[in-house]
Amino acid sequence: MVSIKSDRELKSMRKAGVAVAQILDEMCQMVKPGITTWDLDRYAESRCKELNVAPAFKGYHGFPATVCISVNDEVVHGIPSRKKVLNEGDIVGLDFGVSFEGWFGDSARTVPVGNVSAEAKKLIEVTKEGLYRGIEQCREGNRVFDIGHAVQNYVEQFGYGVVREFVGHGIGRALHEDPQVPNYGAKGKGLLLKVGMVLAIEPMINIGGAAVKVLADGWTAVTVDRSLSAHFEHTVAITPSGPEILTVL
Repeated sequence: MVSIKSDRELKSMRKAGVAVAQILDEMCQMVKPGITTWDLDRYAESRCKELNVAPAFKGYHGFPATVCISVNDEVVHGIPSRKKVLNEGDIVGLDFGVSFEGWFGDSARTVPVGNVSAEAKKLIEVTKEGLYRGIEQCREGNRVFDIGHAVQNYVEQFGYGVVREFVGHGIGRALHEDPQVPNYGAKGKGLLLKVGMVLAIEPMINIGGAAVKVLADGWTAVTVDRSLSAHFEHTVAITPSGPEILTVL
């Protein structure tokens, strides 16, 4: 059952989304050579306390940290570590969510660490644009696979691989709700989109092949061919006037 959010409920989700955007903005500003992923995670958790929101990921199915931080060939769900130092030329994905008054917001960005290669910069730009191509399809009367089709149709023209194992999702009272929102698929297929639905759209795109595997820690997913991967995400409400991104300031 896909939940429909009322105007009052969307108001709380907007507040959660603003907190996510604010803390993500601050973390992105902190990204530089020499910082550890642990430093970023500790900062995010301290800011959650200051803003009176709860970290969405910490303890979720046993995840041990506040932020999923994935570097280079890590696709998603990277675990922050004191030993993981960011280096010049890396790219780092920051996936972060909070709850406010029991309502969730979820967003992700991939950012360069210092000066990065042209191919890394292009991957980041294409993945971000793929996200917005998907968001544009979040309109009443469209179908859920219209979103993934828009993402796939855009990014694959650059020869990139669209990750299949991890997809977007509904969001609201729970971090992950129905429906699943793949980043691929046939236009005109899937669930009919309605006003009041809220979806987390999150393309994960690899420079190389689409295949991924999960490491021995049980969380960190990496590209099988060890190519770079980028990840962007926004929480998006379907409104009478079109998509509304909730995870922005």
